[in-house]
Amino acid sequence: MSAFLIGEAMTGGYGGADILHSCTIAVEKGEIAVIVGPNGAGKSTAMKAVFGMLKLREGTVRLAGEDITSLSPQARVAKGMGFVPQTSNIFPSMTVEENLEMGAFIRTDDFSTTMEQVYELFPILRDKRRQAAGELSGGQRQQVAVGRALMTQPSVLMLDEPTAGVSPIVMDELFDRIIEIARTGISILMVEQNARQALEIADKGYVLVQGANRYTDTGQALLADPDVRKSFLGG
Repeated sequence: MSAFLIGEAMTGGYGGADILHSCTIAVEKGEIAVIVGPNGAGKSTAMKAVFGMLKLREGTVRLAGEDITSLSPQARVAKGMGFVPQTSNIFPSMTVEENLEMGAFIRTDDFSTTMEQVYELFPILRDKRRQAAGELSGGQRQQVAVGRALMTQPSVLMLDEPTAGVSPIVMDELFDRIIEIARTGISILMVEQNARQALEIADKGYVLVQGANRYTDTGQALLADPDVRKSFLGG
């Protein structure tokens, strides 16, 4: 199969034990793909494998048709991949604006237009741009982390549990912003604990169990699947 970004038949783990077993994750241009599943299913591991933070024993990762399996995460960022980890994803002692500037580290051009776009997407960050990022609420810190990743002008934005630990209202707002980002043509690949809400905005959903694909379909089809609902969405 060909997709804008695909990790195909990925097998690998940390040390000797494989966590992923022939797992395939793909996302098209401007689409939202969501990885869900029970705790310990290998969701974040699959994401890290696609980003190059995990050595694969088998399988390939391709971006826009190019095999990037052997590239480092840094090299993948230069190719257009942005990654927002679940924790330690901001510089707490730096201001919001300095955090965003750090995101533009690979760029040699004028990035002021991109910063303006981030402020339009997250208006609260403009208000707090001189404030230390560590003083912000959890939801605002997530906005800084996503904004910083957008500063590299990625073609793919990867989010590891972006709504972890935030209130339902903040979660809804973050999901709205993620939809907006996808509408600009950026592909979104995210791991999410809030499976039902994530599948509602997903073009494609992957349900992983023990590091392998269990169900793959559109978000709406997975929400409507009685087996998926019973096993993974609480009925």
